[in-house]
Amino acid sequence: MSKKINCKVGNLIIGGSENIVIQSMCNTDTLDVEASVAQCKDLYKAGCQMARLTTQGLKQVEALAQIKAQLLSDGIDMPLVADVHFNADVALAAAAGIADKVRINPGNFSKDHNVAMEKFSNLIAVCKQYCTALRIGLNHGSLGERITSVWGDTPQGMCSAVMEWLRVCIEQDFYNIVLSLKASNTKVMVDAYKLLQNTMETELGILFPLHLGVTEAGNGDSGRMKSAVGIGSLLKLGIGDTIRISLTENPVNEISVAKMLVSCKNISKIEAATREEFIVQAGYLYGSALLDDSLSDDFNLEGSIAGKPVESEMADEIKNILLQAARRRFTKAEYIACPGCGRTLYNIEAVLAEVRKATEHFTGVKIAVMGCIVNGPGEMADADYGYVGQGANLITLYKGKIAVEINIPQEEAVIHLVKLIKDNKIF
Repeated sequence: MSKKINCKVGNLIIGGSENIVIQSMCNTDTLDVEASVAQCKDLYKAGCQMARLTTQGLKQVEALAQIKAQLLSDGIDMPLVADVHFNADVALAAAAGIADKVRINPGNFSKDHNVAMEKFSNLIAVCKQYCTALRIGLNHGSLGERITSVWGDTPQGMCSAVMEWLRVCIEQDFYNIVLSLKASNTKVMVDAYKLLQNTMETELGILFPLHLGVTEAGNGDSGRMKSAVGIGSLLKLGIGDTIRISLTENPVNEISVAKMLVSCKNISKIEAATREEFIVQAGYLYGSALLDDSLSDDFNLEGSIAGKPVESEMADEIKNILLQAARRRFTKAEYIACPGCGRTLYNIEAVLAEVRKATEHFTGVKIAVMGCIVNGPGEMADADYGYVGQGANLITLYKGKIAVEINIPQEEAVIHLVKLIKDNKIF
């Protein structure tokens, strides 16, 4: 039996029990302390147990300290997580008594692997000194060339990269860690987490807590279904200790969906109070069997909403959403959309709605709508086309991973995107 490790994040314990910690991420500008505090309060009231804020620079670290202090003065002791990507100095500053947890991809600290290792070791020392937790998060599409040259951009590559950094932590006797291997592709995401869980068991005999999420899931019914399929498939196996439902919407909406998903444990049929809950339960019940091909596409989706059997037209509509989320059958365009954060320089929720309206009829085409270049070119690895924020009111369009139109005025970008898709005629 593998030993389960707990991770202490402020007043929370993650791992080692059946309690699933629900978290979210603010989409406010972290430098706007008032707005960030207000959103943290809204999340907390909705039942969020931990909130993450983008922390890309030292000014954001200072703002995070102010946000934390203001929340504490108002009686809210919700742990805050600093979301750091490339800057090791920012991670060090956030870990030094400011954030309760720091989220990083250590491979982003430097293109020189030895330099990245050194900076990561320095961060571990600061985390140990201040009792700060660390999330090592490697998303699909964010792997460096060292890994992809050996494994490709695969679940095996994701697992290998995490294990490399995890061994460094163990060598330095640091265990206050949470791990994540997110992807927008539900099959890639589930396979990566299963592989990591098995590797920790067989190689280490230790199970570190896992943070589950389908990254860039999008919005609406499809965003909820993708999350239910990916996260639910793992929760059914007893894998996962904390979750985030990533929706391109008000982050408060993520909390109710997360609660629904966590409450699905041990359900055997769909008995929902709302359409939203029906979608979540359907994803939880059928997602894993569709992902591993043990269920054929011709099953009947049945259940009730508010005590009444769901009519066949709605059941068929939701079944199509489910089959697409499980990568089995595509009946509409597929959207990969980040939820937005303090780095996003445009109204991503409104833009995603505009892009959907203009492109949904392109069956099977995968379109990414990304808030900034941090999450853009890398994490939209599965997309055929990408709409990526480049700066204030400027958009860059991608075909695959290649930027084909740079710095388009935002008001013209959707028209250019539609033309780009039509000109390539892959739908």
